[in-house]
Amino acid sequence: MSIKIRCIIDILKGKTALVTGASSGIGKAIAILFAKEGANIIATYHSGKERADAVVDEITGYGVKAKAYELNVGDEADVKKLFAEVDAEFGDFQILVNDAGINGSNIPVEDMSTEIWDRVMKTNLYGPFFCSREYLQLKKKYKTYKGSRIINVTSIHEYVNVLGNANYNASKSGMRNFAYTLALKLASREMTVNNIAPGMILTPINEKVIDDPRKLAAAEAIIPFHRGGKPEDVANVALFLASDASSYVTSSTYVVDGALSILGPNV
Repeated sequence: MSIKIRCIIDILKGKTALVTGASSGIGKAIAILFAKEGANIIATYHSGKERADAVVDEITGYGVKAKAYELNVGDEADVKKLFAEVDAEFGDFQILVNDAGINGSNIPVEDMSTEIWDRVMKTNLYGPFFCSREYLQLKKKYKTYKGSRIINVTSIHEYVNVLGNANYNASKSGMRNFAYTLALKLASREMTVNNIAPGMILTPINEKVIDDPRKLAAAEAIIPFHRGGKPEDVANVALFLASDASSYVTSSTYVVDGALSILGPNV
């Protein structure tokens, strides 16, 4: 495959990033931008092997190493297996991006089954816990905490509630506090942990809105920017948090929402 011409400065040259949920949407945008900036990419996907392989093909076109792994982040054994394979293939790596997530159920609590509650919690909260734990075990093995990064893609709904989405709201607020606790623990080792909280980003998770012009127009009219965000808007913030420029930045949430969240609850 020919190498693509690019006009960049290789901000992440020599580094390797594991990005969960990298086959589409925000995860895909982050993986591709990191690759453009010189990072090797470990891309995980839950379904859609063809999409994941296409992302890897695009990434390797930038002259970096990349490999796709199927992963259910909510399955503890699956996560352990992945990290063992990654350790054998890549060894130590510097950046973990916990992006994989699913939307809420829009079901009132009184009608919500435990199964539906658990499905969202397993993916959105247990997943980042499992991946972060195994990543920290890797850091312990290689003794390379300093300069390493954990970046969580949460949501403005980590603190702005959505009616009927109790499981989603709870999972995202849990991610926030989990990250802040980790940041305190790892600060003395100069390892950073931060969250990115997107608003309405035009990705497949919002396909019901994107595919209906009237719903999309109504949703965008509420946003002070009067448009939905692009996955690249989130990826650009992730690049800053992954880079050396953010070496003194930790325990923070960066909101990427066109000022939507300042409108208050139930936006």
